[in-house]
Amino acid sequence: MASVADKLPAQSQARPSRAIPWTEIVWFAALLIAGSYTTLKLLVYIWATNEDVGHGFFVPVVAGWIAWQRRDQILAMDLKPAWWGLGVMAWGIFQGYVGTVGAELFLQFTAVLVLLVGLLLTIGGTPLVRALAFPLLLLPFMVPIPQVIYTSITFPLQLFASWVAEGALNFMGYPVLREGNILELASQKLSVAEACSGIRSLLSLSFLSLVYAYFFDTRVWMRWVMLAATVPIAILANAGRVTITGMLSEINPDLARGFFHELEGWVIFLIAGVMLIALHGAILGAMRLWGKKARAT
Repeated sequence: MASVADKLPAQSQARPSRAIPWTEIVWFAALLIAGSYTTLKLLVYIWATNEDVGHGFFVPVVAGWIAWQRRDQILAMDLKPAWWGLGVMAWGIFQGYVGTVGAELFLQFTAVLVLLVGLLLTIGGTPLVRALAFPLLLLPFMVPIPQVIYTSITFPLQLFASWVAEGALNFMGYPVLREGNILELASQKLSVAEACSGIRSLLSLSFLSLVYAYFFDTRVWMRWVMLAATVPIAILANAGRVTITGMLSEINPDLARGFFHELEGWVIFLIAGVMLIALHGAILGAMRLWGKKARAT
């Protein structure tokens, strides 16, 4: 799959790169931060206090690094300001106001992203936005999903994880009775809470899957394959975590809470990451095998 740079007109690639306009970058960045300071401050606070979006600290850093890698390509482009970008910025301001009045955090946070896109359109037009499309698509991962959607996702995940754990524990000889998301073992009851639903690992793993595919595979379609694969991997890994928690709790109830429970979550997340990498390797192996068979025929 050709990169964005490969699709640029020949004259754009041949044109010498301009110097990085640090003054303009700092000026516009300061305006964006100053205008959205209250919202950004609240967003950072949520990153620090809500583990479901703790990966939010890394999102702008990774997106910025990817954008920085494309600096030569962008500086060589023939930028054409699109003044309708001011309309996009006006929409972002309006959306932020509505979100503030209605106390809707999702509208407030995404309004900052709308403002950023509008600013880029005003500065360099659609070519600039296209060149920065991937890092821009990463930025929504730093925004907490709306509470209504969060609840509608987490409860089914809680039920699924507890259902899988019930079957696995019974299969391994651990008697367990499930009532909704409550597992009643011989020694105690375990509640599969929202924090144990797997939504946390699903969000973080989704972000990491796109970044991994970007750095280790040049095929754009592979990013979407890896992203789709995070759903079953994260769900199954979390169900495995609940199962292991049930087993350990029968050995020592203290292993099902506190430090050991948190450590177990990190280990399961790392295993999910390894599964994702292994899937990528399996896809590449299958492609090579298919290529050999095609050449042989």
